[in-house]
Amino acid sequence: MKNVTVTMEDGVADWARMEAARRNTSVSRLVGELLAEKMRHDDAYERAMREALEFKSWGSSGVKPEQRADSYTPRPR
Repeated sequence: MKNVTVTMEDGVADWARMEAARRNTSVSRLVGELLAEKMRHDDAYERAMREALEFKSWGSSGVKPEQRADSYTPRPR
């Protein structure tokens, strides 16, 4: 584990102390857990975005998407 020094507004520090006490942990551990969760979330988002962009079948079905005007045109029965 690495030690770091952070600077924050007084109100943020007060909230962090109260939140850490509520969770029965230290401010240091709280900040570490919040940052780890943010990192996991960002990694999952980037992975999902990369997979979505690599998805080859989008738009390759050859079917022309229906136009808005077509949805108002009566169809033969």
